[in-house]
Amino acid sequence: MQHTASSDHTDAPTTAASYHPTDRTVPTRSKDRASWDRELVHAILDEACLCHLGFVRDGAPVVLPTLYGRIGERLYVHGSTGSRPLRTAKTADPGLPVCLTVTHVDALVLARSAFHHSVNYRSVVVHGTAVTVTDPEERRLALDAIVDQAVPGRSRDSRPADAKELAATAVIRLDLDEVSAKVRTGGPSDEPEDVALPHWTGIVPLTRGYAAPVPADDLDPAVGIPDYLTKL
Repeated sequence: MQHTASSDHTDAPTTAASYHPTDRTVPTRSKDRASWDRELVHAILDEACLCHLGFVRDGAPVVLPTLYGRIGERLYVHGSTGSRPLRTAKTADPGLPVCLTVTHVDALVLARSAFHHSVNYRSVVVHGTAVTVTDPEERRLALDAIVDQAVPGRSRDSRPADAKELAATAVIRLDLDEVSAKVRTGGPSDEPEDVALPHWTGIVPLTRGYAAPVPADDLDPAVGIPDYLTKL
């Protein structure tokens, strides 16, 4: 899903078809799997809702799993105002240096040799400086985008955060500027001398699926399953 916004500060216009490679976005291994294609990057990001946010805290690396949302060329992450990375993003100048990653595992790749086992995957890595969002309208759009990233359409079918909840919630923004995608597809890459070995080889596809929604115990039976859930 691609989120759009009319606010100037949430949707910086861009026309380039690809992101510009940098030293940090060019992999040292399997460079043929790397891509800076903007459409591919957006597609990988839009298919997920969970990212891993990496930063340095007290001289040590920290990586946290968290939900995110995309609006145009910006990613948004939210959390408690007491969260260490969100507090740091607010106080640091110009912000908090981070690395954000998103990964889909599409298949297990089983080779004849243990060494050549692998996975088929699609991933995005974003480097940049996360800054705190203070504009009320941008915060509103960002929080809606995070909800809709997980379940498209859900933000319109839930109560918006009230003043107390907003006061306890921080939102940080990361521009899609220094970014790359990496993709592996296909089968195993066995050595020629291993082809005759009597071991099963191939791929085991992994699929993402949704089970039937389970209503809360206190849900009014008259409230049916909304269309955006049945479409999942």
